[in-house]
Amino acid sequence: MGAGAKSTRWDSLVALGDSFTEGLADLRPDGGFRGWADRLAEHLGEHEPGLRYANLAVRGKLLRQIVESQVPQAVALRPGLVSFTAGGNDIIRPGGDPDELAALFEEAVGRLRATGADVLIGTGFDTRDTPVLRRLRGKVGTYNAHLRAIADKHGCYVLDLWSMGVLRDSRSWSADRLHLSADGHRRVALRACEALGVATAEDWRDPLPSLPQAPWRAQRAQDIRWAREHLAPWISRRLRGRSSGDGRGPKRPELERL
Repeated sequence: MGAGAKSTRWDSLVALGDSFTEGLADLRPDGGFRGWADRLAEHLGEHEPGLRYANLAVRGKLLRQIVESQVPQAVALRPGLVSFTAGGNDIIRPGGDPDELAALFEEAVGRLRATGADVLIGTGFDTRDTPVLRRLRGKVGTYNAHLRAIADKHGCYVLDLWSMGVLRDSRSWSADRLHLSADGHRRVALRACEALGVATAEDWRDPLPSLPQAPWRAQRAQDIRWAREHLAPWISRRLRGRSSGDGRGPKRPELERL
């Protein structure tokens, strides 16, 4: 059994964020993206059949863009529950300051909580096993410490992604190593349910099947291919001041029943 049983209090959910919450790499049969937030809404809907759900997340967005665009929309929608996970795109940019990001994040949380909404805050992932991004582990850890303090101060729920050891398995990630696989999104949704006290029939801790360790040379070849096919294009876009979310709107901008 997953999270412990608890009667849900929420008749509506609004998800805020970037590609992580938009659900990139978790494809639906129609070609759209599902993702952990959609999966969380589905779990909540099992307990609240009339649940209304909006997903305002857009890939590539920085924290300030999310605060200036998505937060006012969420305030206007006045949902019972808001999921708010942002700042990762800022952290991986040169000069991204976790202290400054935390101040901006807290201001947004205060606005959301002032509406009476409950807020679920998502922490950053542990990047210690990820090529290149492992260098940012200290910044992610500092940002996470701020997020936990914000949650304590404002009475928020915490989706603790850092402690999810199963996400350090490469099978939890897509080929670009920046976005979760479908199973990774599934497990994060279950972890979110646990944080909210919502009962589920699965457990995010279920181990993945054991696989033989790939030879060092094969791992190195995979790292080089990843850097060429995924990391280099990402850096190129940033140097040109472009984002994968330019010109895109949210996939689910209004509160609608599932």
